[in-house]
Amino acid sequence: MASLLLKRAALFFAIVLSSAFLSAVARAATHSVVAFSGYPAGTIVVKTQERRLYYVLDGARALRYPVGVGRIGMQWSGTAHIDGKYVRPAWAPPADIRRENPKLPAVIPGGAPNNPMGAAALTMRGGEYAIHGTNRPGSIGRFVSHGCIRMYNSDIRTLYSMVPIGTTVIIE
Repeated sequence: MASLLLKRAALFFAIVLSSAFLSAVARAATHSVVAFSGYPAGTIVVKTQERRLYYVLDGARALRYPVGVGRIGMQWSGTAHIDGKYVRPAWAPPADIRRENPKLPAVIPGGAPNNPMGAAALTMRGGEYAIHGTNRPGSIGRFVSHGCIRMYNSDIRTLYSMVPIGTTVIIE
């Protein structure tokens, strides 16, 4: 009887560990290299309806990432440039967000679990918008933000390392 319980426990742990490993591998491989043309190398292109961000590698390829984008009525389009780069940024909710949720503090420190900026941020338009990480990975692939572009924290770290201040960002 004890032998049967030990075998069942071992099988249970093997299944749990396998599931955790496969889940980690799936999260780690969030980007892919895809055919992409029409933009200069180094440009970031966000296709809102696809909920995808493309970092153009050359005239024929780009890195493609899943992202969360602005909710209906909060989306924007056009061209901007990266004007700031921040690791574990603090976040000061804009007035319209504070009106929606008056219990929000004036500033949420960087690294706090309730900070929506995640691991890093690339800001645009004087900080009005950002491409940033998120501590809510379930929001990726959805229409969720007030106009910012959300990425998995591992993905924003990678993009952050490749993108200099002044990078062109095109939101479509």
